[in-house]
This record gives sequence, C-alpha cells and structure tokens, in this order.
Amino acid sequence: MTLPQEVRLSEWNLPDTEVCSAAVRLVLDVSLPVIANHTVRSYLFARELAAARGVRDYDDEVVFLTCILHDLGVTALGGGDQRFEVDGADAAVRFLREHDVAEDRARTVWEGIALHTSLGLVHRFGTEQAVSFSGISLDIDGAEKESLPAGFVERVHAAWPRQDLGFAIADLIAGGIAANPLKAPPFTFPAHLHELLNGSSLTFFDVVRNSGWGDEPVDA
Repeated sequence: MTLPQEVRLSEWNLPDTEVCSAAVRLVLDVSLPVIANHTVRSYLFARELAAARGVRDYDDEVVFLTCILHDLGVTALGGGDQRFEVDGADAAVRFLREHDVAEDRARTVWEGIALHTSLGLVHRFGTEQAVSFSGISLDIDGAEKESLPAGFVERVHAAWPRQDLGFAIADLIAGGIAANPLKAPPFTFPAHLHELLNGSSLTFFDVVRNSGWGDEPVDA
C-alpha cells in the first residue's frame, strides 16, 4: 500500500519546523504531483550530495525551503509576466514573509530559486544556494548520482515517483510561455524550451538586427 505523501515525509527526516511544514502543505496544494515529488527529491539529493562533498556548514532549513518552493513558478500561484524562475522566487518570498521568516534568509531562498537554472552563476552567491542547486539539477540531469549512497536513488524514486519529470516540466514551462510570451526573455532557459516545444524564439542575431544600429555580419 502506498502511503500518502504527508505520512511519507516523516520517514525521511525532513525539517519539520512550522514554516517547513507549511511550505510542504502549500506545494502539495498548488502543484501537480510530478512537481511536488520533484521538489522533495531535490532536497533529499541536495542533502546527500552535500554530505558526500563534506559540506556541513549550511542552513538546512533554508535549503529545504529553497528546494520545496523552487517550482512555484509553474503553478497558478506563481503565475506572472516574468520567467518562471523569478515568478516562483517572488511567490516563495511572499509566502516566507507571511510566515515571518527573516528578510536575509528569505533573500537567500529567493536567490536559490531565481538562479536554479543558472549553471556557473548560482554557486557564487552562497553555500545554501549552491547546495540547493546541486540537488535540483541532479534530479533533472542525473549528474553526480554516483556520489549518492548505494540504493538511495531507488528508495527515493519508490517514495517520490518521477512521472517523467524532465519532459513534464518542460511542457508546463512551454505551455506558460505559449499563453504569455513575456515569460521567455531572449537567451534564457525558458526561451530555449519555448523554441524546442513551441517552435519559435528570438535569437541574439534577431535582437541585433532589430536594434536599429545597422550592424552587419563581420567577414570571416
């Protein structure tokens, strides 16, 4: 028998402070199961990767909140006119302020969420942002899964099924952009998915040609 998600949470030693519990309830309420499962796996992978790397001096609650809330931008709660990462980060901070989380900690969560697709950038912002990014990324690209304890991935997937996450979340992001093209600023990850799934996206050369400066291609 499959246990309900609320029960399974206690089996994984997840942070159970008032704000963490409220965050889980929020995500379960507003997200599709494929997204809710992804957010929990992201935290579990982040925590194990940090341990494997010997990284222990970080705020575990902040990492948990970052991972759990990081995809609010693909829900109705996080809808807006910005790329989904930023809409989601803004929604997360609104939630954290409602629960009296200190502004500096809320800002760290905002950065971790807003930058969670920014390879090569997020690690420069802080340990919590980097730890969160590693877990979120691993659940998409599988990088460094060999660093996790034997059997850990299988146990996580049994409790929190993938449901074809990679393709499912791409469809959600691209669907949001089809309804509101403002959500795909040129050259961003959302714009990349927009081109893959919706068939059109501005290129850098489109921007240059439309600038009005008259720049021409340089001869090789």
